[in-house]
Amino acid sequence: MRAYERLLNYVKIYTTSDEDSTTVPSTARQFDLAKLLVEELKGLGVADAHVDDKCYVYGTIPATAGCEDKKAVGFIAHMDTAPDFTGENVNPVVEENYNGEDVVLGTSGRVIKVSDFPHLKTLKGRTLIHTDGTTLLGADDKSGIAEIMTFVEEIMGSNESHGKICIAFTPDEEIGAGADHFDVEGFGADFAYTVDGGEENAVEYENFNAAGAEVKFNGVNIHPGDAKDIMVNAALVAMEFNALLPPTEVPSMTEGYQGFFHLTDMSGDVAEANLSYIIRDHDADKFAYKKKIMEHAANIINQKYGEGTCELTIKDQYQNMLEMIKPHMFLIDYAFDALKDAGENPKAVAIRGGTDGARLSFMGLPCPNLGTGGYNFHGPMEHITAEGMDTVVRVLHGIVKRFAEN
Repeated sequence: MRAYERLLNYVKIYTTSDEDSTTVPSTARQFDLAKLLVEELKGLGVADAHVDDKCYVYGTIPATAGCEDKKAVGFIAHMDTAPDFTGENVNPVVEENYNGEDVVLGTSGRVIKVSDFPHLKTLKGRTLIHTDGTTLLGADDKSGIAEIMTFVEEIMGSNESHGKICIAFTPDEEIGAGADHFDVEGFGADFAYTVDGGEENAVEYENFNAAGAEVKFNGVNIHPGDAKDIMVNAALVAMEFNALLPPTEVPSMTEGYQGFFHLTDMSGDVAEANLSYIIRDHDADKFAYKKKIMEHAANIINQKYGEGTCELTIKDQYQNMLEMIKPHMFLIDYAFDALKDAGENPKAVAIRGGTDGARLSFMGLPCPNLGTGGYNFHGPMEHITAEGMDTVVRVLHGIVKRFAEN
């Protein structure tokens, strides 16, 4: 079975996670896919496949004769889909021999336009898989699951020599909790790759350093007729605070390695106001400086309006995995060589976000990220090609080959 055929089955299973939930996993429906995957792995010959009580699926392919001393490699993908857009009742559309032009998404009124997404021209002639415009597709990251499962089927039915191969499918990645309960020791791999990126020729081993900031403003509310020299309007002070941050360091004005401050939520009135931010930068020193800028802005507000007017809380979220990958750059070399063998021109891409691989790397499992062949994740414009997915399967074989040879 080709990887895209598996994808078509997986996306119909509703697995959206819930960032407001307090349960683990955040949605019980993720077990529906987990249990299916366990049975599929067992059917392919992965005898120890199982799902734990936290909804993590694990399985192991033992080393072939003569490769028992080789380093064990793992492949990881996540089962949940993003809560940004509905992932229920997904109806994937398969368009064979795609013509490279604008893609009309059913009767939804939505169109994936070449003018907006020029890469569509490079997909001409492929089998394009997209949504009907009413849901996201779920290729993030069910394509990664499908590619790993197809690789498992192929290697279990082949004479390829390989060391120990470890497989894991995780819940709740989309809400930043995918690594929370990951059993690194039980997983059993020395090194791993998440299969959760974009274009099939991309290898990602750098990501943002990340923090969240909550800013509370305490005002003084009094009748506006008597307000002179007494009232402190918390909502206005919040606006003043935001104006103290660098105006060009926002997501809509940054790219590549450029970091940003991102105001995600705001609420309030005269008496109290609240702002929520995320802070991002690839460079550790610049990241630290961004936090200092925010602290300085809070100090300015308190000096102007009185101590306690502005209460700033910053919490670090994750770090740039590059620090943990640098001592093991052969992982990137293996991926690049495997891509070349698959006929691709590999490229390193810095993630403008986070990844389970970053957290796992700091948990002792160096874990760069591979592309899946998908585009425009988290919304109705999401799409992927069958051929791109086939390439990723070949890349997994190529990586395992290099682990067996070294």
